[in-house]
This record gives sequence, C-alpha cells and structure tokens, in this order.
Amino acid sequence: MKIGVVGAGAFGTALAVSLAANGPVWLWGRAGMEAVATSRTTPRLPGITLPEAVHITGDINNLAGCDVLLLAMPMQALADTLPTLSGLSARYAVACCKGIDRTRLTGPAGIIASAWPHVTPAVLSGPSFAADIARGLPTALSLGCADEAAGSKLQDALSTPTLRLYRTTDVTGVELGGALKNVIAIACGCAMGAGLGESARAALMTRGFAEMQRFAAHVGAQPETLQGLSGFGDLALTCTSAQSRNYTYGLALGAGTTPAHATVEGRATAQALHARAAAEGLDLPITAVTAAIVTGQITVKDAMSRLLSRRLKEE
Repeated sequence: MKIGVVGAGAFGTALAVSLAANGPVWLWGRAGMEAVATSRTTPRLPGITLPEAVHITGDINNLAGCDVLLLAMPMQALADTLPTLSGLSARYAVACCKGIDRTRLTGPAGIIASAWPHVTPAVLSGPSFAADIARGLPTALSLGCADEAAGSKLQDALSTPTLRLYRTTDVTGVELGGALKNVIAIACGCAMGAGLGESARAALMTRGFAEMQRFAAHVGAQPETLQGLSGFGDLALTCTSAQSRNYTYGLALGAGTTPAHATVEGRATAQALHARAAAEGLDLPITAVTAAIVTGQITVKDAMSRLLSRRLKEE
C-alpha cells in the first residue's frame, strides 16, 4: 500500500523514517519542505538523516493515490485540516494525534468519520517518543480500528523491524488512553515541579489511572485496552520522562516558571474532559484540579490541598 504522512512535525517525520524500512513513504508538511528535501534533515529531529525512501513534499497533491494517510497534526487542528485534504483518495486514515477535541468533545476517529465517510478510520497510540522511533529504537504501539480486516491490513503495513503494532477493535479505548494520560502527566509534572516528591507522583499516577479507567468504562471502552500500551504504557512513560511535553509543561507550572511549550495536548484535553465529566456527573478529581491549574483558576498548592482533603474511602 502507498503510505503518506500528513504533518512533518517530529512524530510524523519519525514515523516516515521508520516506515521507509518497508519501502517508499510520502511526507508532506506545510512549510520549509524544500530545505528538508535538500538537506535530508529537519530541526524537528536533530541528528537524524531522512532515508531516500522518504519522499519529501510541500505539495499535498503528491499524496494523491496514497492508500493510507497517517494524520500527524495536533488534535485541536484535525477537524479544520481534514476538509482541505478532501481531494485525496485514501482508503484508510490513521490518526496519530492524542487528545479530545475541545469543541466537539470527541476523539479523532469520530472526526475522521464525519469528515470522510468513505474512509476507514483508525488510531495509532502508545508509549513513544519521536526521537526513539526515528533512531530505530524498539517501540510498541496500539492500533485501534473497528474494522478487524482493515486493522489487520494496517497492522501489517505499518509495522517495521523496530516498530511493533498491537491491534484492537476498541478504538475508543485507544483514543482515551492516549488522550487522558496527558492530563495526568501535567498533574505529575506540577507535583514534581512544586517539590511534592516521588511519592506524590506515584499516587497521582495510580489514582489518575483509576480516573482514566472510570471514564473509559463510562463511555463504553474495554478496561483491558486501558491496561495496555495506549493506556498504562503511555501513562508510565509520559509521567516520568523529561522528554514528555505534557510532563515538562506541568513541571514548569509547578515550579512557577514559564513553560517552554505554551500549548500541549493535555491542556485542552483537561478542559474538554472536565467539561464532559461535570455535565455527566462523573467524579474525576485529578482531572478537575488539573483543568483549573492550566486555566489559572487555582494554584498547585491549592490543588494538592483540595485533593488531600477529600473524603476518605476504599480503594
């Protein structure tokens, strides 16, 4: 199958580099692609040389004829971007973004299905950093596709010698694992930045995972999906590594400094998730205080005090 990657950020480019081990792959970006094509390098992935099998382009029409499109743009940009790609004739669209749309309160698969009803949507998520994938370090991800036969084809097409995909038909579970862990990563970063210690972080990870499972069950996802790569696996990585943008964002907030990245997916997801949980009467206390922190409504100190003063209960 002919594969195209829409979005030449770090993650999209890393996927293109990995997939080039299987054969040609087309990588499209909005700007600066001529320089990338000439140098075979990108500032998004320092030290990585893009293989010749990666066809670099700034012309979206060069992705015409691609059977599979990997959509590697920020979650909040997905809905606005899809209509501009309607001239492409892909059979499969794989979302490689993590989050919940703040306006529509839905994950990427639903947005793809609404914009492109003729395309089979799928979601790729799990514990991964772009630099690791691009360097060929072993990485495993979850591939969610409701159509089992299509999911099997995509699993074969998108797995490489160093990138191993595990397939599930629970698309919602894969979406939620990748989205919700970013909220907990911000909370863990806040705790560490404020000097609250490793024990506090472990507690936030554990109780945050309980919130992830609670919300997933509420919307009909399978609990075992959240226990896999796109849930627990991604949570463990994102809440403990300085390579995580959401964790370092929270770290800066906790320390009272300006985050290096003004916008991270977990910020919008925290607000979207809290709004939905509040509307549907679902108790997600860590999510609630994280949403309040990122919007400047409370301090990290106030958030910890609010969590610690909650009524004692069974685990």
